[in-house]
Amino acid sequence: MMRMSLVIAVVFFGFIVHGSSAAFNPVDSFLIACGSSQNVSFQGQAFVPDSFQSSFLLKSEGDTVFSATDFSAPSPIYRSLRIFTEPSSYEFDIRQKGRHWVRLYFHPLPNSGHDLRSAPLTVVTENFVLLNNFTFKNQNQSYLFKEYIVNVTSDSLSINFVPSNNSITFVNAIEVVSVPDYLIPDQALDLSPATPFSGLSEVALETIYRLNMGGPLLTPQNDTLGRTWENDVKYLHVNSSAVNVSASPGTIKYPPGVTAETAPNLVYATAEAMGNPNVANLNFNVTWVFSVDPSFVYLVRLHFCDIVSMAMNDLVFNVYINSDIAIASLDLSSKTGGLAVPYYKDFISNSSTNSSTMYVSVGPDVMANTANAILNGLEIMKISNGAGSLDGPSPVDGFLLKSRSKKSKTGIVIGSVVGAAVAMGFMALCWWCFMARKSKTSTHPSHPWLSLPLYGNSQTMTKGSTISQKSGTASCVSLASTNLGRLFTFQEIMDATNKFDESLLLGVGGFGKVYKGTLDDGIYVAIKRGNPRSEQGLAEFHTEIEMLSKLRHRHLVSLIGYCDERSEMVLVYEYMANGPLRSHLYGTELPSLSWKQRLEICIGAARGLHYLHTGAAQSIIHRDVKTTNILLDENFVAKVADFGLSKTGPSLDQTHVSTAVKGSFGYLDPEYFRRQQLTEKSDVYSFGVVLMEVLCSRPALNPVLPREQVNIAEWAMTWQKKGMLDHIMDPALVGKISPASLRKFGETAEKCLAEQGVDRPTMGDVLWNLEYALQLEETSSALTDIDENSTNHIADIPLQPFDNSINMIDVAHSGTDDDAEDVTTSAVFSQLVNPRGR
Repeated sequence: MMRMSLVIAVVFFGFIVHGSSAAFNPVDSFLIACGSSQNVSFQGQAFVPDSFQSSFLLKSEGDTVFSATDFSAPSPIYRSLRIFTEPSSYEFDIRQKGRHWVRLYFHPLPNSGHDLRSAPLTVVTENFVLLNNFTFKNQNQSYLFKEYIVNVTSDSLSINFVPSNNSITFVNAIEVVSVPDYLIPDQALDLSPATPFSGLSEVALETIYRLNMGGPLLTPQNDTLGRTWENDVKYLHVNSSAVNVSASPGTIKYPPGVTAETAPNLVYATAEAMGNPNVANLNFNVTWVFSVDPSFVYLVRLHFCDIVSMAMNDLVFNVYINSDIAIASLDLSSKTGGLAVPYYKDFISNSSTNSSTMYVSVGPDVMANTANAILNGLEIMKISNGAGSLDGPSPVDGFLLKSRSKKSKTGIVIGSVVGAAVAMGFMALCWWCFMARKSKTSTHPSHPWLSLPLYGNSQTMTKGSTISQKSGTASCVSLASTNLGRLFTFQEIMDATNKFDESLLLGVGGFGKVYKGTLDDGIYVAIKRGNPRSEQGLAEFHTEIEMLSKLRHRHLVSLIGYCDERSEMVLVYEYMANGPLRSHLYGTELPSLSWKQRLEICIGAARGLHYLHTGAAQSIIHRDVKTTNILLDENFVAKVADFGLSKTGPSLDQTHVSTAVKGSFGYLDPEYFRRQQLTEKSDVYSFGVVLMEVLCSRPALNPVLPREQVNIAEWAMTWQKKGMLDHIMDPALVGKISPASLRKFGETAEKCLAEQGVDRPTMGDVLWNLEYALQLEETSSALTDIDENSTNHIADIPLQPFDNSINMIDVAHSGTDDDAEDVTTSAVFSQLVNPRGR
């Protein structure tokens, strides 16, 4: 009763505040009741019939109007509709260019003379696919409401309804309403890895979730932009983990840059705070779980307002999206300069480990005085893909092209003029390139992006490494003196990937998408295409080429070449047939790896990292060691990949490199995170997390688990210190690991995960211990075979103890010849290679 009274009071105050505030007045506002013969009142607004065409035009052939007085419809707006038998469109005159809401209402009315529940709904604008062949058939819902944000850059907006062959389509109502330009900035923070993302003005957005945390349902009457905010309870992973808190909406003080259009008072005046989930550790996270389409990327907006603190700087907490930390140690009052002041933050994220689930969590900072965390509001919006679609790949490209061809004929004239100018510019550019190549005063050719040291990479050089095989004139950049690998033309990249066919997609990262490609000589490659809207791409492109062009090792993924044509940033690598290690541990249906396979993979990755730390003139710190960056070839040989975040290590007179924190949360070295001081031991910590993932076959972070199990490093260490790692390891390994091998593996991981970097081993020490764990496993297996197959019983053969403090792998190994490392290792373990006897 008290909770209900509180909600009623909040709503009452909200109406007062809403009524007293000046509502946003959109320049463009079209509210259309399709097929109706009269105005329809809905949610406090008047929708006009689509036969009333003063500022919009309905273009249709063979359409059918159907109106009914079906009071079983969800609301009056769904009681009429217009049916289309041919492609049709509503064209709106736009007075103010910029972002606009496009809201669509669908309800298959009965007795229309058509099977509307089976009618496929496809809706497109000039540039975007909004809806693609949706049908109500086999759906539990009786109506469909869709809300989009589209950036209109011309004087008109066309919304097209496209029936499938020999079918029909329909619509009940349409809204096209201006959106304030400041509502969606052009930039947000990409979380994988944490770098700025720009280009939101060039995409379309679809509202997937909009939640009022801890508060009531807010309808368009309570929102100056006509939005609906639902309550969050049904999305909570554990209902008892959160408790709703509230304040009087009149106490909310909007700062500059945040208005009621950002979110209503009632969103910031209510929140979910940490409740009582009945767990021993009070430092748990409050987690919300959402179903999403893993093939899309999402804009996630988090709304905060400190309505629980009595004093400044009392509330400090962490915010997570999936396994990434979105905001660390968020002190709201410090950010806003006061209490009860709204604050919001935008992020770019996709689903969790390519599944159909997204997690959003808040939890206390371990260094904070108060164990509490809050969230006031949440919006999740789907971002249109590279095909301009919000509903899968575009099946209606022909219609879009036809629609675009109706633009003003003046475009032809403009195109001709621009084409002539481009042709003249191209000739001038070719002349400049010719003169530049003849010039002997320039040591290296100019390059639009690269200013890199020149290192050979003989392992990855091909016969076409200095010039493209197909077209040596497609780019004016000559690589004859750079030896950075093969320079591909963009056409070669297109041919190799079948024009970036989505069926060849291997994965998506912060830099861009990775495709499987086939070169003209039949060799398979992995082609990473930079996302032009991601600012991180340029820096990662630089770093990747710079690092891989001077590194050669059997356990590092080789760079074959790159393309810098048509403003594209494309990297071409050797193809790793078995993909990332993570996909063989969890989240897929792939066969489980044996313990020996897992050890060999860990050893291979450790060799690659050890080479990075010791094999070059100056050490290289990978900075993003994780199971998705350890790739497996066709023989399950592990190779370390993705050097976009790599950093040159400290020089001889330094102990660390001071740099901003980058990496993947769950793998981050806590010492590096706190002090922003990077060392090789940061990679060692991350590798320790990888070892526990390999043993337990679960993600580094899983926010849906109880608080003490969320972080695998913390959870596994509690069991390791009890000597009971076998209780949490992958069930597929139970009874299949030698206790001695498991013990050595656990000790190695424990040392890697030491809180202080000085207490961690070097990668050479880690490698030595993993080799030892493998030999213990092979010795145990061999003895088991002898015991089972021999008539003579042989007692346990004691192994000579090894001095773990000695780094055996560091003995004289060349920075350019990885075979020396194998020779050294073989010498060290010569007595154990044949465990049956010497």
